[in-house]
Amino acid sequence: MAEPVVRIPEAKVALSTASVYPESTATAFEVAARLGYDGVEVMVWTDPVSQDIEALRRLSDYHQVPILAVHAPCLLITQRVWSTDPWVKLQRARAAAEKLGASTVVVHPPFRWQRQYARDFVSGIWRMADETDVRFAVENMYPWRYKDREMLAYAPEWDVTKDDYRHFTVDLSHTATARTDTLAMVDRMGDRLGHVHLADGRGSAKDEHLVPGRGTQPCAELLERLAYSGYDGHVVIEVNTRRAMSSAEREADLAEALAFARLHLAAASRGTRA
Repeated sequence: MAEPVVRIPEAKVALSTASVYPESTATAFEVAARLGYDGVEVMVWTDPVSQDIEALRRLSDYHQVPILAVHAPCLLITQRVWSTDPWVKLQRARAAAEKLGASTVVVHPPFRWQRQYARDFVSGIWRMADETDVRFAVENMYPWRYKDREMLAYAPEWDVTKDDYRHFTVDLSHTATARTDTLAMVDRMGDRLGHVHLADGRGSAKDEHLVPGRGTQPCAELLERLAYSGYDGHVVIEVNTRRAMSSAEREADLAEALAFARLHLAAASRGTRA
């Protein structure tokens, strides 16, 4: 029997609800359904719908778009979302993931000024991971830069591969901002890589989150590696569309990002590699 020309990996391509900002969480579900994404990752932030499990369930059911991951509220602007206690935030993110059928909670390492949280973070993440089937996938970050100055804003490390976690998220906009070797970082993550935030960047001090293919990151090569390795986690399009002049332009960017991901995940037949 002849082998297929291409084989499609198990990895699903999801849309981060952050990718439609400044439009709403509800809009992200509409766009994901219209463009044919496999699901969404919910960024829990200041939009009340993103914090409301029943509202999210209704959106998922109505649009027939599953929620594959929940991004815990770890940003500066979400310091008061779901409590000011970071461990309570993670407990609520886990509960949301379990109730919504999501397999992954994405979490950032602590800010350095969250001293007690940072001190207990590695052991605390292991403890929480032992209590659930949901993956806690800790995301790589980057140093903050201003002109010629660099500040290490995250603890224990912005390079999360320097600490011991069960699962990692790699974010390619963050590797660009950190000016680190993306594929070397992925190699260090090894089979603990459980989640991908697909975006691009040019090495700016700003976290750019460009549409993949518009920067300098090895987006295509990473996707092809994932396809050949049998990666079964999620690939999440997490891009910045704030500068889009219209909803149609934003949707065109998100369609382009989805097409890029699908193209490079569709590996050549076994035994032949481009």
